[in-house]
Amino acid sequence: MGYFADNALMSKIVIIDDNPTNVALLEDMLDEEGYENLVCFTDPREALSHCQNEEVDLILLDIRMPHLNGIQLMEQLADKIHSEYLPIIVLTAQKDAETRENALRVGANDFLNKPFEQWEVLLRIHNTLVTRMLYSGQRNRAEELEALVQERTKEIRKTQLEIIRSLGRAGEFRDNETGAHVIRVSLSSQLLALKSGVSETQAELLMYASPMHDAGKIGIPDRILLKPGKLDEEEWEIMKTHAEKGAEIIGDHDSEVIRLARTLAIAHHERWDGTGYPKGTKGETIPIEARILSICDVFDALTSARPYKSPWSIESALNLIKEESGKAFDPTLVENFIGIVDQITSLRNTFPDND
Repeated sequence: MGYFADNALMSKIVIIDDNPTNVALLEDMLDEEGYENLVCFTDPREALSHCQNEEVDLILLDIRMPHLNGIQLMEQLADKIHSEYLPIIVLTAQKDAETRENALRVGANDFLNKPFEQWEVLLRIHNTLVTRMLYSGQRNRAEELEALVQERTKEIRKTQLEIIRSLGRAGEFRDNETGAHVIRVSLSSQLLALKSGVSETQAELLMYASPMHDAGKIGIPDRILLKPGKLDEEEWEIMKTHAEKGAEIIGDHDSEVIRLARTLAIAHHERWDGTGYPKGTKGETIPIEARILSICDVFDALTSARPYKSPWSIESALNLIKEESGKAFDPTLVENFIGIVDQITSLRNTFPDND
């Protein structure tokens, strides 16, 4: 107990009693024992201000005082008492049950009866401070563990994102040398999701899941995927199978990010007017994440070079997005996209195709 005894003597103790004699007596007892940080008040109003604004480890509090009694003072300190586990020992000559019940109800931890017995004063104060130190130690340890968990979680999420992006590049790599497309699309999807009122958590999930949306391209023959000209009807039917192939590749794992990635793989070529593929889903029955991804994917694909085309200008790509509002794309999302197009286009400076 040496550690606790030594540290208890450094505790910040506030004595509040309108009787100067009681204050002086308690101060002498504690000073003689070696307590070094004592602050005393005979005016509870001044004491309240001090306790609200300063660090305090223990309050020795009289109940019956003018202007502000002990019960009222504890009520005004309620948030600090509960959030910081601020212990209060009530000083009272009252032995009635009602007074004690009221004091305990608003936050008191213990009682010291007047007239004071020195041995009782010192033991009750010491035991209360040791309990506070144990609580504070546990709380600090819990906060340290929480911070450690958060840091490890961030590292795991970062690793997951890199793995997911790598999987996404496997689909994109064959028609995009750097795979920067999947990074830009994932980040622009997150931006558009936030602009459209999607929660931060779900927007982040979309950012993680979206790189896998074209994983099914792995199953498309090069003669079709890399064909420089227009696909014929048979080739187009084969090309459209990449949506369902992607869902098969991603699988049915119960992870949130995998579930969303599977949804995006299947639905990112659905159209607002119901003429998309593979299911012909329309309007708001298309998951909003897929509707968001669809706009971001098309815009970035149009402004990127491919073996079969040159990059479009930002203006031309944006005009097509506008023209397809209400046809391929959700009109509300198109308006939101236009509102953040500068942020979207700036991503190409950070993640260029020729890195």
